[in-house]
Amino acid sequence: MNGVLLQTRKLSAGYGGMPMLRDVTLAIDPGEIVALVGSNGAGKTTLLRALSGLIEATGTIEFLGESIQGLPPERTFALGLVQVPEGRQLFSRMSVHENLLMGAHLRAGKGEVDASLDRVYALFPKLAGRRTQLAGSMSGGEQQMCALARALMAAPRLLMIDEMSLGLAPVVVEQLREVLLAIRAQGVTVLLVEQDVFFAFDLADRGYVLEGGAIVQEGKARELADDPQIQRAYFGL
Repeated sequence: MNGVLLQTRKLSAGYGGMPMLRDVTLAIDPGEIVALVGSNGAGKTTLLRALSGLIEATGTIEFLGESIQGLPPERTFALGLVQVPEGRQLFSRMSVHENLLMGAHLRAGKGEVDASLDRVYALFPKLAGRRTQLAGSMSGGEQQMCALARALMAAPRLLMIDEMSLGLAPVVVEQLREVLLAIRAQGVTVLLVEQDVFFAFDLADRGYVLEGGAIVQEGKARELADDPQIQRAYFGL
């Protein structure tokens, strides 16, 4: 696909009349991993909720070249705009396999679903050995793998991941990093929302810094990581 995959212009949103986003303009090209970083309360999750249609927003949101402003969440999901929420939000009393099938609930054709299952179990071999285990009984890292796998079952065009590394051991984070690179190699575009700025910029192609509900910096991820202002603010350097 050529051109911009996702584009927002002057996007603003909030809750109960309290603004949380102010005039956010960003663009994501096909095949990129784009990091959106910022401190707690900066508006990162609010932005994802606005993109998914979970909250009302003003401004414009275009996906695949068409406006999706005002579409309900099930329509944006069906178009391929798929979110992995913070905290994973699995169906804890359902098995791993059942959780994965929930991700494919809008897809037609058993053959397509079975092929997707084969792909995600290849990406996450640990899940393949735990198909019948209740999702809520797994470790935090395993649950995050299951949440990512469930989202991939929806055949996303843009995978939006909210705080993937939060609370996970470094060895698990590194495993998930390799999975994201493999996902990108398969043609899935990724928007990675993270408080862990070092992890996000090490993985991403480009990045945006969100503070106080507004984009304050943007550019290539490596250049942002080397920026003295960002190093002072986020790395303590």
